[in-house]
Amino acid sequence: MSRIRKAAAAVAASAATVLLASACTGQSTTSADDDATKDVTITFWHGWTAPGELKAINDNVARFEKTHPNIHVKVQGNITDDKINQALRAGGDKAPDVVSSFTTDNVGQFCSSGTFADLSPFLKKSAIDPEATFPKPMLEYTQFQGKRCTLPLLGDAYGLYYNKKEFAAAGISAPPKTLSEFEADAVKLTKTSGDSYSQLGFMPDFHGYESTPGHFAAQWGVKYFDANGKSQVAEDPGFAAMFTWQQEMVKALGGFGKLEKYRSGFGDEFGAKNPLHTGQVAMGIDGEWRLGMARDAGMNDLAVAPFPVPDDQAGTYGKGYLSGTVIGVANTSAKKNAAWELVKFMTTDTDAVVSFANAIHNVPSTFAALKSPKLDQDPGFKTFLDIAQNPDSTTTPPSVNGGAYQVTLQDFGYSYESGKSKDLNQGLRGVDTQVDKDIAQAR
Repeated sequence: MSRIRKAAAAVAASAATVLLASACTGQSTTSADDDATKDVTITFWHGWTAPGELKAINDNVARFEKTHPNIHVKVQGNITDDKINQALRAGGDKAPDVVSSFTTDNVGQFCSSGTFADLSPFLKKSAIDPEATFPKPMLEYTQFQGKRCTLPLLGDAYGLYYNKKEFAAAGISAPPKTLSEFEADAVKLTKTSGDSYSQLGFMPDFHGYESTPGHFAAQWGVKYFDANGKSQVAEDPGFAAMFTWQQEMVKALGGFGKLEKYRSGFGDEFGAKNPLHTGQVAMGIDGEWRLGMARDAGMNDLAVAPFPVPDDQAGTYGKGYLSGTVIGVANTSAKKNAAWELVKFMTTDTDAVVSFANAIHNVPSTFAALKSPKLDQDPGFKTFLDIAQNPDSTTTPPSVNGGAYQVTLQDFGYSYESGKSKDLNQGLRGVDTQVDKDIAQAR
């Protein structure tokens, strides 16, 4: 899942405003008055493409059809958010009934525009309590301003990958828990070769794959918006602390220019030559999917742990950043009740969630599935399960214009780490101004 999601998320985030414009069409909707007990065919769109992923989702659909013999599901994979918006804007018989998206950033668009149906009446009818069913961060990224138009369908948790062999060679007995320990270990694990490196302890640059401002900032428990929906990155001290820490890491490991030159020699993030696989870096931040990818690439020296936390928040060690896949019912569908039956099965049937999670190596999205004895018991995977259940783990909130606010913050990050922007406070206030302006225009 993550290979597709990561590639799509960057495109979706940068095009958030365009997607919003196409989604907010005020299309007419139908009520949920279809009879889900009668013979019916519904269409389910999703974004998975890899053979193993397709088999996993088709197997789950087959399980659903066995328990709901009157509901037949036509499945279409390799669907992007752009295709979703185009189809739902047009409506008609060719539009999907059930839709899954890898881009949690776009939930704000889906809910505010009416693209996806409000699921609260369906949850109430089925006697499902969301708070008792799904972890809190997953509940947060599947709703917008109180409207729940999606539900979580598996998740991603981010943690620390570290090379056990290199740790042992450096005399490091355990993964770091605080950021000061992390910096010390990163320096100790760094080996220079002339004006470059033969091994880097950690790549802190924001272009370093998963080393993004959003993933780092989660360790400070930041809040992006105030109670009135205004951007507050300049007011929340966690953001300034994160950027200050990142700059300290850059300096401690050789400077921005030297790091960027080394980074240019990295392989593709999702290929066999990822720097964690090749040993070019000894530590990295990444999601649970990296476990299987590393093993497939022949790298068996990687271990996992929660990503370190600020020293003054040592008691929160074990938390991390969460994201995932969402699923909902198209508001244009004339078969909403039948569509809901599929969504309910995919998101709340414990065996369905567990089998899907085991098959594609993603984090289950219900409390029951997380505790199921049928779940993959790999110790490394369990680390991510614990991060997903940690009450201090967080996510990035949905917005009316998708992930545009994250792009603005990340663009500032690129400018600040390279030295183009020198005043941190002024830069963060500029982020707030731009984010509020973009949201106002989107509304």
